[in-house]
Amino acid sequence: MNRLITIFTLLVSTFVIAQSEKEVLPYYEIPSHPESYTAGTVASRMVDGLGFRYYWATKGLRSEDLAYKPGETSRTSAETVDHIFGLSNFILNSVSEQGKKKDQEDLSFEEKRKQTLLNFKKASDILRTMDDVSQFDNDRFPFWNIINGPIADALWHCGQVVMLRRASGNPFNSKVSVFTGKVRE
Repeated sequence: MNRLITIFTLLVSTFVIAQSEKEVLPYYEIPSHPESYTAGTVASRMVDGLGFRYYWATKGLRSEDLAYKPGETSRTSAETVDHIFGLSNFILNSVSEQGKKKDQEDLSFEEKRKQTLLNFKKASDILRTMDDVSQFDNDRFPFWNIINGPIADALWHCGQVVMLRRASGNPFNSKVSVFTGKVRE
């Protein structure tokens, strides 16, 4: 009887977690595009595209996927996810005071994934309201460097996660369209 209760509890917990992820995590699909083009809406859409790619690159990663690395000097998928998490913090901190440095070693993969997606969503929401992103220039670098630095780097690394998961036997969902930002039926 205890075994049946345990199995039932695990099934219900798995279902609840799966349902809550759909409700909580952004970027299952890319949000509707803004009606006008401004520096802020374009930068926001770039972050939205990144969030969508990251969502699907990391959705359903197994422990063996996270541990996989193709060679001695390569990063594992988990190390790549850690790097993207750091980049998401950098992007958010560059456009707001909202970014919080969290010790990534204390977070599980699922917690890092969630926080990374939330960081991208917060940064996108901030950028979307701006007409002029030069207000994010600082004495160290202009906003241009955020585009060609951490945003482009995170996109690059999302592609690496997709490649690594394919190599470890868990390919990217073929129904995901990065062109439309939707999942095909």
